This record gives sequence, structure tokens and C-alpha cells, in this order.
Amino acid sequence: MEPGYDLPAMIGMTEAEVQTPALILDLDALEANVALMAAEARGMGVALRPHAKMHKSADIALMQIAAGAVGICCQKVSEAEALVRAGVGDVLISNEVRDGVKLARLARLAGRARVAVCVDDAGGVAELAAAVAEAGTEVRVLVEVDVGAGRCGVAPGAAAVGLAQAIAAAPGLTFGGLQAYHGSAQHLRSDAERAAAIADVVGEVRETLAALEAAGIAVPCVTGAGTGSFRHEGGSGVFTELQCGSYAFMDADYGRNLDAGGRVASPFRNAMFVLAGVMSKTKPGHAVCDAGLKVMSMESGLPVSARAGVAYVGASDEHGTLADPGDVLRPGDRLRLIPGHCDPTVNLHDWYVGLRGGVVECLWPVTARGKHF
Repeated sequence: MEPGYDLPAMIGMTEAEVQTPALILDLDALEANVALMAAEARGMGVALRPHAKMHKSADIALMQIAAGAVGICCQKVSEAEALVRAGVGDVLISNEVRDGVKLARLARLAGRARVAVCVDDAGGVAELAAAVAEAGTEVRVLVEVDVGAGRCGVAPGAAAVGLAQAIAAAPGLTFGGLQAYHGSAQHLRSDAERAAAIADVVGEVRETLAALEAAGIAVPCVTGAGTGSFRHEGGSGVFTELQCGSYAFMDADYGRNLDAGGRVASPFRNAMFVLAGVMSKTKPGHAVCDAGLKVMSMESGLPVSARAGVAYVGASDEHGTLADPGDVLRPGDRLRLIPGHCDPTVNLHDWYVGLRGGVVECLWPVTARGKHF
């Protein structure tokens, strides 16, 4: 049995038969990660809304919702559309949308699912209100606060009040709360650094909540947090919802985060790998695989080999150079690689090959691959 022309594997194949390079999932690890994060959120008394920009998969989003997530986050309208078409019923676009066509699509999408979006200026509120009025739908709207990322968002404190009032006054819009995410804090290596960064975030959220309370505005949700810092936000008493994404897969960069004792911090397992095939072995200590820059994102560093004694040391478009000091590799061998950054790696592939016990159990499409508009 051979895979189809556009499929990397077929159900029932062994890992050694999967066409490489391929994006593979350890299903046992994935399911354990999904269950663990759901339990962590329940234990802290906060909601979980995983970020689907990481996996772009309706199958995984629905698995997370079945495990207790209240819905998912997306970053783009087209990403949300793809996942709603596949059965996801509650989506927060945790980003600004400022384009007439996109806003019209978002407003129509709200007729098929529960939809929320972020704003950070009054013009965005007015444009969204016009789109919703045209579509005859309703949208929840969150004020994004810049709590340290230096990207989108209003300044903490009083700046959020006017926006919240504008949202509440607009027909078809409902003030949904605050978006407060600090992305770079996720990758601070020590627990002390992450704790300090999130303490600053929490202080800025409290300042904003106080300003809204003084204006008589109730805040139904404060959402944010990520895989690297979720326990700090979740235990803060101000965050009501977590947006963690990478926990489901993990990657080499998250593996560099340390806990207070200087050990690897994450309780989650590596569940996603690039399966590479050795294609050349012409000299001692050196091998070449078929997974290069077109297969993995490397802005967060080179992938880590899951095989002891073998290191991935260089990349070009179609080739990966391997240090093999023990000369254990042979042409045709398969090698699991842990990418530096899972999110953009996923976006380079059409399919997930799900493995359990070394056998292909499922093939899942990367539902929202390329949905950036």
C-alpha cells in the first residue's frame, strides 16, 4: 500500500513508511497535553481558550473544546472562517481587523458562530459597528491593552474607558472585556524573569480595571496568557481566561525555559515533530536529511534531534546537515526533529500524520494553512 500522490501516509502504515519530510504527531503526548492544560485551568478557576494560530487544525481545536475549552482564539478572519466551517462554534479573533472586506466577512461569520474581536481605537469601533449593522449580526468586542508587547493596544488605565463606552453604545456590539497578552514574556528563560514580567502585566490590568470600575463599566472577561507564563496569569486573581497555544505541541524554544530550580519548566511533552529522511551519508560523522528551510521555521533556532548522539547543525532550502559522530545513520533512516518554533512550522504543511505506537492512526488536514487574510 502506498500513500496517495498528495498524502504523506496512509492509516495503518508504520512510521518508517511515512513519506518524508512530514509533520507527525505523537497522539498519546498530544492527548496528555490537552488534558493537562484543561486540568490546570480548572484548578485555577479560569477558562481556557486555546490559540488555534499554533495548530491551525479543526480536529485539534475540537479536541481541546471537548476537553473543556470554552472556544478558541484565531489571529485572522480567514483562519476563523476555516475553523468555523469545520465545526468550531466560539472564536475570539485576538487581533485588530481594519479593512472593509475583512470586517464584512467577520460580521457575516457572527451569524454562524459566537464571534469576538479586539479593538484599540475609536475608528475601529465605528468601522466594526457599521459592518455588523449591514450584516444584521452581533459581535463581542474586547479592548486590547498594551501590557508590554509593544504591538497593538491602548495604554493601560484610563485610555480603555472611552473605547469601552464607545463599544457599549454601538448597536450590535457588546463590550466583552480586556485583551492583555504579553508575547515576549513567554520566552524569558528563568521563572523569576517571567514572574516579574507578568507581575507588571497584572499591575497594568489592575490599573485598567480600576479605571473602568470608576466609570461604572463591568468587565466580563480578562483574557491573555501563554504557554510560558500561564500559571502566573492564572493565579493572579485578575485574569479570567487563558489563551495558551503551544502547550499542545511544544517546541525546542519552549524547551529552553527553566523553572525556579533551574530545570526544564514545562510539564508538557513534545507532541509534534518533523519526520525527516536521511538522504546522503558520504563521509564519516556527516549525514544529510531531506528537511530544510522549506519544512521548518528556524527563526527561533535550529531544530533539535530527538535521536541521541545526532545533531541538526545546518540548513538550506531542501537539505538539513546532521552531525553524526557515532556514524549511526544510514540512507533511508527516519529521524524525528523538534522544530524551534511550532506555529510557523505548521503553516508549511498540508497534513498532520497522527501516530500511536509507531503506527499511523489518522491523517488530519492543516485546516487553516495559509489563511493569513
